[in-house]
Amino acid sequence: MAINKVKISSESELKDRLVAINRVTKVTKGGRTFTFSAIVVVGNENGILGWGLGKAGEVTAAIAKGVEAAKKNLVQIPVQNGTVPHEATARFGGAQVLIMPASTGTGVVAGGAMRSVLVSAGITDCLAKSKGSSNPHNLVKATIAALCEMRDAKTIAENRGITVEKVFRG
Repeated sequence: MAINKVKISSESELKDRLVAINRVTKVTKGGRTFTFSAIVVVGNENGILGWGLGKAGEVTAAIAKGVEAAKKNLVQIPVQNGTVPHEATARFGGAQVLIMPASTGTGVVAGGAMRSVLVSAGITDCLAKSKGSSNPHNLVKATIAALCEMRDAKTIAENRGITVEKVFRG
């Protein structure tokens, strides 16, 4: 994932999406203490994506901390004509994801946490399947790992030192 790290100068174009909020209880001698953790995804809907986790005593503060953490974790994702360049799978913890390209007009066929990540990245057409755990934290991390594995034809051609046409001819 460190290969695609990106720095962005104007953070105003990033849109944030709340994936999940979790209320956490700590039992102490004085009673129960409630805190909140929020997992947030930010993206410019044009190939730049990041996720963050914020923890605080109030929901709004947790979301704000998550957004700040997400802006420090930005990666570049190849998006071609609103879909992903090829099929990819990834695993994080108990969550396993499969992402496949789709034709124009299909829409994002994914559930919950995966949908938030894909839409924030700017993907408008793709098929996605989540296997294993439905934990939103692990799903977000597995989805971003799968997207970071993606490479477009131009990148492959540059790495091999050949033209883009030769990549498709074999």
